[in-house]
Amino acid sequence: MGRILDWIKSHKIISAIIALVMLLAISSFFSSGGRDYEYVAEDVTEGEVTRVVSASGTLRALNTINVGAEVSGQITAVYVDFNSPVQAGQLLAEIDATRPRAQVTQARAQVSLARASLAQAEAAIIRSTTDVEVQTREFARRTELAESGFVSAAGLDQAENALGAAKAALSTAEAQAQSARAQIAQSQAQLQSAELDLSRTRIIAPTSGVVIDKLVEPGTTVAANFQTPNLFTIAADTSRMQVEASVDEADIGQVREGQSVRFSVDSYPEEEFEAIVQQIRQSATQSGTAVSYLVILDVDNSDGRLLTGMTANVDIITGLNTGVVRVPVAATRFLPREQDRGESSSEDGAEQTKQAYVWVPGDDPYAPTRLPVETGLEGEDYVEITSGLEPGQKVIVRSRNVTGDGAQSGS
Repeated sequence: MGRILDWIKSHKIISAIIALVMLLAISSFFSSGGRDYEYVAEDVTEGEVTRVVSASGTLRALNTINVGAEVSGQITAVYVDFNSPVQAGQLLAEIDATRPRAQVTQARAQVSLARASLAQAEAAIIRSTTDVEVQTREFARRTELAESGFVSAAGLDQAENALGAAKAALSTAEAQAQSARAQIAQSQAQLQSAELDLSRTRIIAPTSGVVIDKLVEPGTTVAANFQTPNLFTIAADTSRMQVEASVDEADIGQVREGQSVRFSVDSYPEEEFEAIVQQIRQSATQSGTAVSYLVILDVDNSDGRLLTGMTANVDIITGLNTGVVRVPVAATRFLPREQDRGESSSEDGAEQTKQAYVWVPGDDPYAPTRLPVETGLEGEDYVEITSGLEPGQKVIVRSRNVTGDGAQSGS
C-alpha cells in the first residue's frame, strides 16, 4: 500500500488522469443503469427516394445477323476477320465454285438442246400444215370428180386417208413443239438454279455492320445439305445495344415500358450506364421453381465501350420521388430492446401491422419515444415520410453494444 501511495505522489498528473477516467466510467455505468449498449440516431432529411427492381442480364447487339452458306463445298478465301467493319454487298468469303460452274454449263447445254428440238418441231408443223392444205384440196377435187362418176369410191377413200394422215402428222408436230417448249422452260429453270448456286459460292454481307464472330478459315469444308451452316455473325449497329434482363416474377409487376434503368458492367465497375425499358416479354422462363420474365432494355452505345456478351447488373427505377422528407429504412423497422419499450412486444407487433412508427430519442437515452408516421414510397435506403416528422429531427435506427473499455460495436 505504501508503495502505491509513493507512486501516486511521484506521478501526480498521471494519477489524476487515471482517477478521472475511473470516475467517468463509474458515472456512465450508473447513469445507464448498468446497460452495455446505446441507441444510434440519424437525422430526418429532405431528398430523393428511389425504388428499384434489381436484375442481371446480358448485353446484345440490337440487330445481329448470322451469315450462312446455302451451298456445300470448301472455303477457298476469307476476306474479313473479327471486328472488321463491312458494308452491305461486300464479299466476305468464297466457296470452291468448280462444281456449280460445271452445272451451269450443263444446264445451258440443256437449254440449247431444248431450243433445237423446238425448232425441229416448228419446222415439222410448217411441213405438216402445207401437207394438210395439199391433201385438203386433193380430197375436195376427188369428191367433185366422184360425184360426176370420174373417180371411184376407192380413189375417194385413198384421198380421205391421205388427208387424215396429214392432219395426224400436224397434230404430232404441234405436240412435239409443245413438249419442246416445256423442255425449254424446265432447262431454263435448271439453269437459273445452277446460276443461283454459283452465285451463292460468294458469301455476301447482307447488311452493313461489324463482324463479331467468324467461324471459318480457308480450307474449311461446309455442308449445307440438311441445315445452313453459320459462317459469320454481323452486328448491324453497335451504336445502340440492348440488355436482356431476367426479372423475378415477384418484381415483374412493378416494371413498365419506358421506365429509366441504371446498370453497371464488370469492365467499368465505377461507372453507371443508363437505359430505358423497351419491352417486357410475356413468355415466362422457369428454372427449377424460379420463374422469371425477360425485359429488354434499350442502351445508347455511341461511344462503343459496351461489347456484346457483357454481364449487366441492372437497377430498374420503378418509383422516384424527389424533394421529400425521408428517413433511413432501418428507422421504420427499429424496435428498442425489450427492457426499454415500456410495453409488450406483442402489442408492438399488432399495432405496427396497421400503423407505421419511428422511435425518437428522449431525455432519457434509454427511454425513446414512439411516434406514429405516414409513409409514402419505400426505396432500398430511404422511406418517404408524408406526415409525422420534419427535417432535422432525430430518429433511432439501431442499437450498438458498448464494451467495458468504452469501445463500441454495432448490433
